[in-house]
Amino acid sequence: MPSLLRHFECPGCHRTWSPREPATYCTGCERTLRSVYDLAAARDRLSLASLRARGPSLWRFQELLPILDPGNQVTLGEGETPILPVEEPRYAPGLTLLVKDDGLLPTGSFKARGMAVAVSRARELGIGTVMVPSAGNAGAALAAYARRASITARIYMPRDAPRSARDQVTAYGGTLRLVEGHIGDAGRIAREEAKGSGAFDISTLREPGRAEGKKTMGLEIAVALGPGSLPDAIVYPTGGGTGLLGMHHAFQELTEMGWIEKVPRLYAAQSSGCAPVVEALRKGRSRVEPVAHPETIAAGLRVPNPFSSEDILQAVRSTGGGGVAVPDPAILEATRWMASRHGISICREAGCALAGIRLLREEGTLDAGERVLLYNTGTGLVEG
Repeated sequence: MPSLLRHFECPGCHRTWSPREPATYCTGCERTLRSVYDLAAARDRLSLASLRARGPSLWRFQELLPILDPGNQVTLGEGETPILPVEEPRYAPGLTLLVKDDGLLPTGSFKARGMAVAVSRARELGIGTVMVPSAGNAGAALAAYARRASITARIYMPRDAPRSARDQVTAYGGTLRLVEGHIGDAGRIAREEAKGSGAFDISTLREPGRAEGKKTMGLEIAVALGPGSLPDAIVYPTGGGTGLLGMHHAFQELTEMGWIEKVPRLYAAQSSGCAPVVEALRKGRSRVEPVAHPETIAAGLRVPNPFSSEDILQAVRSTGGGGVAVPDPAILEATRWMASRHGISICREAGCALAGIRLLREEGTLDAGERVLLYNTGTGLVEG
């Protein structure tokens, strides 16, 4: 079935963009565009059961993704990742803990979801060169999917980005530029060099494709667990926040179609050394205040000023969720514990979320008996 996409829309001013033009973001409101679908038609044509029967491919959700012609879909076999039950009295006392393991996706991280859709959209629009600033995993995923689509990829990374991610970029034939500073500095330089070059910017939340790819995180959870067994809460390691917006969009659509009634509470887990989303949530701000000197061992969490932060905060608040900040030593301990105790290789970012679950439980935010899903956004096998 073809996509049921109607248009892209700014959630602030409600201006719309055609699916057939290379939409970026609303420059007036500086907000991420939302993809709007014919959900009435989706409800009539689809069901959770029929989607489950299609198999594990990410593209089984193609009616709810922004690629108009299925022939433009770019794939490396990305698809459903397991949800593993874990008995964990140390970090999740009294809770039923589930781990969604996206470390098993192509290039080793959940970034495959967003890049599969963003690169497919670039192919559909005839875009020949794409660029992105990255702390590591996004750059590796873009290089792989761009090579698959025969598109040129330019990746800008902080000089201290993980070596494994840098090596992946060059192995996939991407053009790598290392810069001094953090991902914000990489983004500034990337956009300066992209002016007049024709390179299309697919930075986090600056175009709609990546967020829609991350929407499949929420869709997969619903398909796998069913409407009556959704988790009470999802604790998600938050850097740029695309996954939070993607999952929130998925649950909104599923609710509007009448497929689910309960929406999981969303919690942002961040490092204490770079926690702009958590601080904004705690202080009741409408948008984040940039972190002047972001420091953390979890490279994907070193995002001092996430774009379209008001949408991220609104997504978390609308579910009744919140945030938690975790010091780096606790991140390392939790990461190692999950591997040595349960045989699951999680990235440091997910280690932050695991340690955050314990803190949320201790403060009474998570109640005994609740089902909590830890979202592992990448493998721990390629750190450093």
